[in-house]
Amino acid sequence: QVQLVESGGGLVPPGGSLRLSCTASLNIGNGYVMMWYRRAPGKQRELVASISNDGSTNYADSVKGRFTISKDNYKNMVYLQMNSPKPEDTAVYYCNADRFWLGRPYSYWGQGTQVTVSS
Repeated sequence: QVQLVESGGGLVPPGGSLRLSCTASLNIGNGYVMMWYRRAPGKQRELVASISNDGSTNYADSVKGRFTISKDNYKNMVYLQMNSPKPEDTAVYYCNADRFWLGRPYSYWGQGTQVTVSS
């Protein structure tokens, strides 16, 4: 059974920094797009950042220049470095792995980790 486990969440002051980690039980270098989503209270789930199999990245406009997604294919881990977080970044952050394989989509999710930005 595929597992994605997030860690690193917690309370961080505005302007601080925090790094989220996602440990995957699958080979993330085997065609997966890895993503970080978040869901804030009362809001819809939002795609924060993605990193493709070739390492190219994309970010939501709201986090560009502040957050950085990266991965380590050997360790099967994905990271989200959060610099200068703002109170509006408060949310549960989820790790997601997607790929299309042999004509079928595959998508896996972690349980989420809470990030609270507050002084």
